[in-house]
Amino acid sequence: MGWNEPPDKNKGKDPWGNRGNGDGPPDLDEIVRKMQKGLGGLFNKKPTAMNRNNGSPLIWLLPLLLLITIALYDMIYFIDEQERGIVLRFGAYQRVWQPGLNFRLPRPIEETIRLNVGQVRPLTHQALMLTQDENIVDVEVAVQWKIRDPELYVFSVYDPDYTLKQVTESAVREVIGKNKLDFVLTEGRSQIAQSQLQLIQETLDNEYKIGILVSTVQMQPAKPPDEVKEAFDDAIKSREDEQRSVNEAEAYRNDIIPRARGAAARLREESNGYKQRVIARAEGEASRFNQLLTEYERAPEVTRQRLYLDTIESVLSSTSKVFLDVEGNNSLMYIPLDKLIRDGNNNSAVGDGARAQSQTESSVQIIDNIRSRGEGRDRGSR
Repeated sequence: MGWNEPPDKNKGKDPWGNRGNGDGPPDLDEIVRKMQKGLGGLFNKKPTAMNRNNGSPLIWLLPLLLLITIALYDMIYFIDEQERGIVLRFGAYQRVWQPGLNFRLPRPIEETIRLNVGQVRPLTHQALMLTQDENIVDVEVAVQWKIRDPELYVFSVYDPDYTLKQVTESAVREVIGKNKLDFVLTEGRSQIAQSQLQLIQETLDNEYKIGILVSTVQMQPAKPPDEVKEAFDDAIKSREDEQRSVNEAEAYRNDIIPRARGAAARLREESNGYKQRVIARAEGEASRFNQLLTEYERAPEVTRQRLYLDTIESVLSSTSKVFLDVEGNNSLMYIPLDKLIRDGNNNSAVGDGARAQSQTESSVQIIDNIRSRGEGRDRGSR
């Protein structure tokens, strides 16, 4: 049946569920009574006569249940791992919530302030500052910090972020004012940043007790004013050239010193070896002389003759000339063996047998002469 069709007379009902004898909208009292019956069955209670006659008190039951549900939901509070919760009761501090599930009284009795204590927050400060030698330098500092104590962070000062900014500026100016411009512009950046970090943290802990932990302070390369920038660039370039020369000199020193030490060690070893060799030779000569002295004391004449022969042998061993002293003759016989040998090698007409016979005869004659000389000397000594 369409909504615009007249009610069916046979069924006696319209689309809104009205009886055929009525033309108005649905009865609100009837709807309330139906809800009352349903709630009564839920709580195992039968509707009383008063409820049947007047259902208005039950109208407030649903809003009350809704308020209770909202209050219970508001009492349950979950804190993340990196967060902390500051619980306030009528605006006064009560406690700090740790991560996890927590419970509180419903608002407005108790309220909670969430704080992310694990987040690292940045702070940048840049300004022109005066150095110890009365020069102006442009300094930029980047500070990273996080909340260490939530209670102190919320209740110590009115605006902790602004306080941290002011403390940072004061610390940077103090540290820069105690150093000269050359040190600030060149090698002193890391040392200055460390001094600034220490001074900022000490000021926050001792004077303000702000509950903030400064993790790092990074100082960007300082810049001189634009009016003197070219002069400072030349000065920095000169320092770089100086440092490069120093590094080259150190590299040369590190190369030449080990080589000089090695050469010195080699000379020491050679001198020690020469020393040991000379000492050993001298000791050997001394030992030989002592042994010779002992033999000389036993047989002086034999030892003297042996020394003479050894000396002559050592002197004439490197020459090819032979001198014969014939007894009874004042002249010495000179036999040029080297010339005879050279001539014999150059004379190709003589056969091998003739050369051998000639050399043998010459050798026999020389031996006979030496023997006769020795016999004559023996007779003269007798």
